[in-house]
Amino acid sequence: MRAFICGLKGGTLDHEERAFLREAAPWGVILFLRNIDAPEQVSRLTADIRDVLGRNAPIFVDQEGGRVQRLGPPHWRAYPAAARFEAAGADAAQAERLAWLGARLIAHDLRQVGFDVDCLPVLDTPSADSHGVIGHRAYSRDPARVAAIGRAAAEGLMAGGVIPVMKHIPGHGRARADSHFELPVVEAGRAELERVDFAPFKANADLPMAMSAHVVYTHLDPRVPATLSKIVIDDIVRGHIGFDGLLMTDDLSMKALTGSFRERAERAIAAGCDVVLHCNGDLAEARPVAEGAPALAGKALERAEKALECVQQIEPFDVAEATREFDAAISAVA
Repeated sequence: MRAFICGLKGGTLDHEERAFLREAAPWGVILFLRNIDAPEQVSRLTADIRDVLGRNAPIFVDQEGGRVQRLGPPHWRAYPAAARFEAAGADAAQAERLAWLGARLIAHDLRQVGFDVDCLPVLDTPSADSHGVIGHRAYSRDPARVAAIGRAAAEGLMAGGVIPVMKHIPGHGRARADSHFELPVVEAGRAELERVDFAPFKANADLPMAMSAHVVYTHLDPRVPATLSKIVIDDIVRGHIGFDGLLMTDDLSMKALTGSFRERAERAIAAGCDVVLHCNGDLAEARPVAEGAPALAGKALERAEKALECVQQIEPFDVAEATREFDAAISAVA
């Protein structure tokens, strides 16, 4: 079992992918819209992945709501973007309640078709001049509200048997570029970053998993993005923030990163990431990522096992009643 998570090309496993999964033995698999059609198909695919790997491997998805939703109509409901919870809540407690309900309903959807990890909550705090890649994916522009509403979402997922992944640690909200296409550079000083960007992650440092930010922070490490920076991971993620859960990279195929795919994987692991992520399903890229990822062992294995054990049982839940409460509150806000 290797310290990486891979994507797939389509809605079924072909012969080449089956061979790759058996040989490369990724710790987990992540699915996207291209892999998802109808509930029966997704259930077959997630079961097939685990059968090929020979274990109950974690299967990830980005199911936030808004424009980042992999399971959607007509088979699944459309969930609102994160910013709607603050707008719909009459007070702070109601906003947190709605975030919890939304995440609990998402967890119900995901568990039914074989997912057990959701890359949620987004704990980035956007600034007025930041790129729109985060935008309405953020719960608020107030870091304290981001922390509290994001915590409620994480707890809603866990109550439904789904493991949350907070992202993008230590903070993507201030970035003025989209790391899918270029490398964002943040020039704010450390004191300001600690006050705003890092604060939601610090408040949620006990959550089981986090995804790194492909962002350069010039006052921390001007040479490389956080994903590849031992300085940022040791001093900020593990140090100031105090996160000791499993740290996975954001997608290594994003254009914010340079170098060969094997180099990207090796550098991320050397910097202190526990697991590397490759999403697009292109085996020509995924193979060198797998070669650059070590066996999942030592502290990284301990963190992985602890993360998967954070959900012991699914709490009782009235889906119909929760749906009525959630829809009534959300529909009241245009």
